[in-house]
Order: sequence, then C-alpha cells, then structure tokens
Amino acid sequence: MVRGKTQMRRIENATSRQVTFSKRRNGLLKKAFELSVLCDAEVALIIFSPRGKLHEFASSSKFLIKLQHLKHEAAAMMKKIEQLETSKQKLHGEGLGSCTMEELQQLEQKLERSVTTIRARKMQVYKQQIDRLKEKEKALCAENAMLCDKPLQFGLQAWGRAGSSEERAVVPSAEISEVSDVETELFIGLPETRHKRH
Repeated sequence: MVRGKTQMRRIENATSRQVTFSKRRNGLLKKAFELSVLCDAEVALIIFSPRGKLHEFASSSKFLIKLQHLKHEAAAMMKKIEQLETSKQKLHGEGLGSCTMEELQQLEQKLERSVTTIRARKMQVYKQQIDRLKEKEKALCAENAMLCDKPLQFGLQAWGRAGSSEERAVVPSAEISEVSDVETELFIGLPETRHKRH
C-alpha cells in the first residue's frame, strides 16, 4: 500500500504533532548514526523538542563534549527565559502575590524609570513634530507673501498699461470739446425761438 505525500506544514492537532515528532526524531537519530558508521563521518545532531527538551547525537567524543556544553548552555538559557517571563508577568501586574516588599519596591523603581524614559521619548517626538510644523509654517508664510505680492505687481502693470491708453483716448475728446459749440446756458422754449434770441 502506497502512502500519500505528506504536506509540509505545521500539524494543528497537538497529539498528532507530538507523535510525529517522536517518530521522526528517532528516525533522524538513526540516520545520523548510520551515516557516521557507513561513511566514517563525524556527525553531531542537536534537536530541541517543542517543549524545549534537548536531544542529541555525537559520533565522536569531541562532539559529545561540545554537545554536553551546549546542553548546559541550553538549560541556562531556558532558565533565563523562565525568569524573563516571570519578570514580564510581574511588570504586567500578574503574579505579585508571592513578591516580598523588597521585590515590589524594585519593581516600582523599574516602572518609574520606564515611565521617565517613555515620557522623555514622547517629549522628543513632540519637539520634532513641532519643529517640522514650524518649518512648514515658515514655508507657507513665504509662499503666501509671494502670492500676495504677485497680484499687486500684476495689477499695477495692468493699470499702467490701461492708464496710458485712456490718456490717449481722453486727449482727442478734450480737443473735440474745445472746438465744438456747446451751449451751456439754460433756455426754456422751442428751439426756433432759441436761435432767434441769438
């Protein structure tokens, strides 16, 4: 009977995942041993389980010593991770029931230092934003002043051009008014009688 091809993705079921890990780990350790014997190769293998447990294989004593050293380092790292997790929980206000007065005071001091650092960073960010806005304001004011000057300059030039043409138009009309007979006195009656009076 032919098995179907296994999809290479995380197994969602926790029990199935653990069973698969155990079987494949043993198979991998066996292959590493066979490779070292058949090919006279020096092989070292380190496996960490999902729960952090270390499994190792070494074909020679020098690898075995290194693996033991790594095992101790891994144990120390796991302990450090546990301590950091506990510290993180305490910073979130969880698991404080077992803390002594001294531990609580240390925790309070850490939080106060953190708040001070956060506030300083916040003020720095605010200052940077204010500086950027001030620069933007200066640029906008300069642009506004330039735009306010342009219509005035344009208006004066246009007025100057229009004024000269008006002057040219006014001169002939002034000359015409001097030559033409315009009666300025008030007269009541028909037009024929007006000419008779002159």
